[in-house]
Amino acid sequence: MKVDVLLGLQWGDEGKGKIVDVLSPGYDIIARFQGGPNAGHTIENQGVKFILHTIPSGILNSNTTNIIGNGVIIDPYILDGEINLLNEKAGVDVFRNLLVSRRSHLILPTHRLLDAVYESAKGTTKIGSTLKGIGPTYTDKTARNGIRIGDLTSPHFYQKYQDLKNKHLQIAESYSIDIQTIQIEGKPFAEYEALWMQSITTLKQLQVIDCEYYIQRALWNGEKVLAEGAQGSLLDVDYGSYPYVTSSNTIAPAVCIGLGVPASAVDKVFGVFKAYCTRVGNGPFPTELTDDMGKFLRKEGNEYGSTTGRPRRCGWLDIPALRYSVMLNGVTHLFLTKTDVLNQLETIQVCDKYNLGGEEIEDFPYDYSEVSPIYIRRKGWNRSLANVSCKGEFPPELDDYIHLIETRVGIPIVLVSTGPDRHQTVLVRPIR
Repeated sequence: MKVDVLLGLQWGDEGKGKIVDVLSPGYDIIARFQGGPNAGHTIENQGVKFILHTIPSGILNSNTTNIIGNGVIIDPYILDGEINLLNEKAGVDVFRNLLVSRRSHLILPTHRLLDAVYESAKGTTKIGSTLKGIGPTYTDKTARNGIRIGDLTSPHFYQKYQDLKNKHLQIAESYSIDIQTIQIEGKPFAEYEALWMQSITTLKQLQVIDCEYYIQRALWNGEKVLAEGAQGSLLDVDYGSYPYVTSSNTIAPAVCIGLGVPASAVDKVFGVFKAYCTRVGNGPFPTELTDDMGKFLRKEGNEYGSTTGRPRRCGWLDIPALRYSVMLNGVTHLFLTKTDVLNQLETIQVCDKYNLGGEEIEDFPYDYSEVSPIYIRRKGWNRSLANVSCKGEFPPELDDYIHLIETRVGIPIVLVSTGPDRHQTVLVRPIR
């Protein structure tokens, strides 16, 4: 068997959580391969909403093993909250089918403190960080200063923790910012740190594995594995709209590093994208709508960050950026989400090309902030999709929209989401 990959093709928030939840019965293992709790994967099941930040989105399927891979960074406090939520709202025994790689790095309270200090010091040049400590944690990982899950059982853990904490405090105090005023999760630092330490107890109850051996042995034994990405391709630290990106590689090749599998083990790549675009935080966004249409998309799509609660910036679909993401990831199947948000529109616009200094271009440029969109118009379907259960029931205008995207991108759309619940999903073509 090989690993299938599911990831976002825009700036995150494409609806990956729901799609993983829908697909999970067909897989033995769902594994997160990168990112941290700056991600927020939302699943609605029988009217109950779950927002997962660290735990893979297959957790609601009792027959699926879920793995937090070594490419993921973990905040024990946030993970503890997720575990309690799943137990209380869904009766899920997370300890039975959630495994964690011992090579995963820990997000310390001082990582979050540094995140706030750095963002505050940038002033008007802020990135728009979620303030979850992501950047500082990945910095320590690559600088070989990090603390990993496997260190929790070491007799030297607390000394390692204290040494790294002191380094962080020295850095924070070098800025002209009163760190005593910084709160984490709405709490003073000392109070949050105490809760973080308590949550280590929960983390120690999880089964810790050597992810690379576990997954490859599962493949040898014929088990099916789905790798779940976080954020979106346009936030990739190397290939996204730098510097307004996350601190990890979000594209398909990161699966190999984040789970410990060879490139030859990757099979299908599922790319998830919205029928329009959204972005949280700062950074270039050529198709952004700051008028009433942007407000309409935000309201209809409930476009507020699942991690931060911040209103998302909304705009029309960007075909060149989508084509770029498909190329980087080697996407084999496209999944289209949130078509229902456009239900009431008589006209839909799509960015088909860019204008760069008076020249029409079709490629995603090095400096994305310098382009302006060139739009084409399509007639909207202007009707509800609530009762649509198969492709034959799609309005002709939706068929036309799908055909336009497939023609421009060159990859088939095999699944269309017509609403937030798992049953509001239409398989357009078999997934082969």
